[in-house]
Formats: sequence, structure tokens, C-alpha cells
Amino acid sequence: MTDPTATSPADGAPATPRIRLGIHGSPDLATAIVRAAGRDESEVELVGYDVADPFRGLRAKELDVMIVKYGLQEPDLVVSRPVALDPRAVIVGAHHPLATHASVSVEEVAAYEGFRCPGAFPEYVWDEVVPPRTPKGRRIRRAYEMGTVKGLMGTLSGTDAVHLTFQSLEAVAPPLMKVIPISDLPPAPVSLAWLREPEPAAHTARFVADAESGSTAR
Repeated sequence: MTDPTATSPADGAPATPRIRLGIHGSPDLATAIVRAAGRDESEVELVGYDVADPFRGLRAKELDVMIVKYGLQEPDLVVSRPVALDPRAVIVGAHHPLATHASVSVEEVAAYEGFRCPGAFPEYVWDEVVPPRTPKGRRIRRAYEMGTVKGLMGTLSGTDAVHLTFQSLEAVAPPLMKVIPISDLPPAPVSLAWLREPEPAAHTARFVADAESGSTAR
């Protein structure tokens, strides 16, 4: 029986396992990285991970590599050079006072309450995603619990809450949500992370190298 997780062998060569790539949010960002690496999408299996426990799948060896943003300080993980950039954005409900804006300043966003760091997500990374203060020193209030995506969207729909996030989420945002570019926060560097031990399999290492070579983070 043919292994559905492997790419087709050529000329009798052994099949290469598909890369199990952990993602959160839109698959479009992952697909762009795969294409920039010169790989076919069939070579990769996209596997969603929970932002409240982001490294569980990697540590359980259910993933080969995962997409991360900003610098990690996890001793058991290795992080590639940036392979892409993801511009900053804010998600609000369609009723929100900012919803009609073509773009916003983070100083405007700070007038509204945001979300606290979820679960086991590293707080030092959350400080990059949702800065404690704006460049002008205005405090960004983290008032709401960050739970499931459904719960997040429910809070945004029923309140004037804001979710500081990334432009890539526009591809998966529900119709009643508005994803608005933030004009004065730099794009987030996007990298790949994998377990330090054991060393990644050869096909995973090649994929990471190809992704770094094809990087659009320039």
C-alpha cells in the first residue's frame, strides 16, 4: 500500500516523507514560504497548532518544523533565519469605530482594550505581538482572555476590543471581522523552528535550507 504521507518516488527511489509543518492562522503564509523554497505544496502537510500551547506538537514529535514569529528563547528549539515577513494589522468587529479605516496607527489602537497572553504562549513573544506600550509610550491595555478562535471572534463581535495581529490573518477572518493594516509597527519576521535534539531528518534540514535560500524577508 502506498504511504499517503510520502511524495511519489521517481525511478524506483525511496519515497520522501512529507514535511509536517505547524501553522497557526492562515495557511497562505505557509504556502508562500513553501513556494519560495522552490517546493511543491504536495511535499508539505500543514498542521494547525494551538496558540495557547504552541510547542506541544513539536515537542511531542508530531511536527517536523513549525512557523514562528519573532525571536524564540526556548532552549530545546532551534530557529532558522527569517524566511518571510508578515505585516502588522489589527482585527476588529464590523461595528468598531476603526472598522472603516483603510489603515490605523498603533496609537489609535491603544484607545481600545486588547487581549492577554494565552496559556503557555511565551510572554516575551507576546510583548512583541501586543506591545505593552506604543512607540509614544501609551499603554496598551490587555483586558480580555485570549482563548479559542471562536471565543476571540465572539469578543470582537460583541465589544470594542481590538486584536493586534498580522496581515496574513485576513485570508481566514470571518466576514463580520475587519483586518486593518497598522502603519507604524514593523512587519514581524517569520522563521521556522524545530527540536534541537534529535537532529532533524535530512529531508527536513533540506526544506529549512531551501526556505532560507528562498527567503522574502529582505
